[in-house]
Amino acid sequence: MVRTFEDKLREDRSPAMVRKAIGSLGAILADAQERGLVRQNVVHALRTRRTRGKERRADRRQKGKLKIGVDIPAPDEIKALIPHLSGRWRPLVLTATFTGLRASELRGLRWVDVDLRRGEIHVRQRADRFNAIGRPKSEAGERTVPMPPMLIGTLREWKPVCPKGEFGLVFPSGAGAVESLSNILQRGLQPAMVAAGLTRHGHAKYSGLHCLRHFYASWCINRRVDGGLELPLKVVQDRMGHSSIQITADRYGHLFPRGDDSAELAAAERMFLDACRSPT
Repeated sequence: MVRTFEDKLREDRSPAMVRKAIGSLGAILADAQERGLVRQNVVHALRTRRTRGKERRADRRQKGKLKIGVDIPAPDEIKALIPHLSGRWRPLVLTATFTGLRASELRGLRWVDVDLRRGEIHVRQRADRFNAIGRPKSEAGERTVPMPPMLIGTLREWKPVCPKGEFGLVFPSGAGAVESLSNILQRGLQPAMVAAGLTRHGHAKYSGLHCLRHFYASWCINRRVDGGLELPLKVVQDRMGHSSIQITADRYGHLFPRGDDSAELAAAERMFLDACRSPT
């Protein structure tokens, strides 16, 4: 029945929407299984690998390449956003922006994993959508990410006033527990975007924290003359915590500076022609 339901959804829904619907159904059945109302979670028993590759290709065709100012905040937009960050949301959003941590990694980040002296964050755990603390999804997710000076200073100021809790979290709720993603978005990120004028149809232009992760990737890739870090692809993969370099290349490869622009082509042409004219 679930497979039939999934196939019917695919007739007129995007692959992303199908995954969300089936994921929600799986969460409902997981709760029912814990309560003893069903014997198994049949969503988890589906042979999802059967169409995974096909769905990913369909997703890529539908979404196309990530675009600056559409999917990825432009540097000027981030500059406009920062002055409007305040309270406990300021250190969280700045960390998301300048380390590229996933939302789950931010929500599960502990102070013992933040080295303010060396300016490093060690990603060792995450908080899932049910607020359960666990290890990152993959081995590559466990990584060390450097912090820029502004972020180090912000976290130094935040640490003494951060709510205390049993998990020792860096960005907890007011009671010291795992903060919900909806609170972060609805009370923190989205109001700051609206205040900064980053809107689309009256709402925040970028709806989720993942846009800040995309910005961090673009910042790592951009040339130094453009204010970026100009890091190699392999280093970007490590910073992002991708399980393979192919994921990084597929998602962000088009953002890397091209080496065949008109000026460089002209210089190469001159060198080639000069070499041709030189006597053998």
